[in-house]
Amino acid sequence: MNERINYDKKLESIIESLEGRPKLLLHSCCGPCSSYVITYLKDYFDITVLYYNPNIEPKSEYEKRKAEQIRLIKELNLPNVKLKDIDYENEKYREVIVGHEKDKEGGNRCHICYNLRLEKCAEIAKSEGYDYFGTTLTVSPYKNAQVLNELGEELERKYQVKWLYSDFKKKDGYKKSIELSKEYNLYRQDYCGCEFSNYHHIEE
Repeated sequence: MNERINYDKKLESIIESLEGRPKLLLHSCCGPCSSYVITYLKDYFDITVLYYNPNIEPKSEYEKRKAEQIRLIKELNLPNVKLKDIDYENEKYREVIVGHEKDKEGGNRCHICYNLRLEKCAEIAKSEGYDYFGTTLTVSPYKNAQVLNELGEELERKYQVKWLYSDFKKKDGYKKSIELSKEYNLYRQDYCGCEFSNYHHIEE
């Protein structure tokens, strides 16, 4: 990995340099995590929230989290924030993590999962003419912001769409997401999403 970088400072620098209101395709892992990120970025970008999480299992859990994401965006009622919902594609997740089922939580299996979701976001951002793509995943204290930003940076080079650097857990971002989740009475899941993270949760 590269030398540690303050990705929150990088985000501040991007925001300071903006002209107008660029179009951002923001990958969201769930309503609770997106709550703070959307309210933080809404003054600087036209935001399309991309709900693409093929790792979430079972399907009923996926649908429950998606419904909460949809409800949050409706209740926020912001004119420059909308949702893009695409197919579940759980089979793609299952394909890419073959051989990594027993990886430790937060290890290579998770990094492969991050990349799958971020690459879908980059592909759509490129094909539909977005100025930036980014993710809400860095708001979680359980997700490695350095890994996520390095993946985003690689995808920026591959797809020629600007990556929105971030470490949204800074400035009490995670705490604020919990507060907003309570305010909007959002369902907060107790495991990341895949069956392996669920097993890990149960074992703990």
